[in-house]
Amino acid sequence: MDKTLEQKYNSLRSSLEKFGKVIVAYSGGVDSTFLLKVCVDTLGAGNVLACIGISASLAKSQYAQAIECAKIIEANVQQVEIDELSDNAYLANKADRCFHCKSHLYSVLADIAKEKGFDFVLCGSNFDDKDDFRPGNRAASVFEVKCPLMDAELTKDDIRALSRELKLPTADVPASPCLASRISYGLEVTEERLSQIEQAEDYLRSLGFVEFRVRHHNEMARIEVLPGDLEKVTTEPEKTLIVEKLKSLGFKYVAVDLQGFRSGSLNESLTEEEKQKSL
Repeated sequence: MDKTLEQKYNSLRSSLEKFGKVIVAYSGGVDSTFLLKVCVDTLGAGNVLACIGISASLAKSQYAQAIECAKIIEANVQQVEIDELSDNAYLANKADRCFHCKSHLYSVLADIAKEKGFDFVLCGSNFDDKDDFRPGNRAASVFEVKCPLMDAELTKDDIRALSRELKLPTADVPASPCLASRISYGLEVTEERLSQIEQAEDYLRSLGFVEFRVRHHNEMARIEVLPGDLEKVTTEPEKTLIVEKLKSLGFKYVAVDLQGFRSGSLNESLTEEEKQKSL
């Protein structure tokens, strides 16, 4: 029998009560914000520390959202410098990039937990992530990071619904994975490329686009927008404005993907063998 939303929420609260003092790997996204809120409500703010990893792959807009949400929740926040760009395995941008990224973060958080007397490190992986290509889940297992949302069988839709009930501002915001996830596999992750993506997406956001991606294919930027926005992105004046802006950032070609926005579209280029090696 499927669990009700209330049963899943109560299961989450019950599991958190057993954790004592926790660190939450916090990004300000839908999942980690919800987890942070429930942790603070369940354990008390003094027993919860939200750690946000600061690196070139974190967009400034995402950081600002994270800090604002933490203030609303009245959670304690610690910024943690993460130097993924010093790791050649991460820079190589193979199918296991996310594993190396999360390994850097979780290693630092494990050290903070030990130093400050926290019992567990938690992350916001949800039940849907079990069926998705998520090499970061392997890093969570390696560093014994707990996934209470996944354990409570809370899906993304569940988390959005509960976030609305808790009046969290993230309830309906689009998912926003790290900037490196926009770089085509095999193309080296560099600070310059991450900056190009961030500036390009900030510009599209300024034009009123809400859910979209700018994928980096070296000389080409591939834009994904919702089907209802395809006309806007391909007609004047937006078309010329976008082309001029993205070329000024260093792209030689600007393309619009006619399939529209879809999460994880770069994974479509991976073979099953490549995926299995990374999990």
